[in-house]
Amino acid sequence: MNDAERRQFLEVIEDRHTTGSTIIASQLPVSSWHDVIGDPTIVDAILDRLVHNAHRIELKGQSMRKKNARKQKQEDKGKEKDG
Repeated sequence: MNDAERRQFLEVIEDRHTTGSTIIASQLPVSSWHDVIGDPTIVDAILDRLVHNAHRIELKGQSMRKKNARKQKQEDKGKEKDG
């Protein structure tokens, strides 16, 4: 993120902090936020506001998109044999 994006993200989080719920969905693990966002002070401020009273749900396993594509491929092969 560039400096303007970091500050805007922090501003959104600060505006929502203690006033409403915020949902963030990301494929990026929290442990990588410092590397991606860049400024450690801003990242710490964002995480401090998000983690306080947070419910974290980390999904593990195979991507549903990949799983469904594999299933569809198998179904298509079955139709070819029947047809």
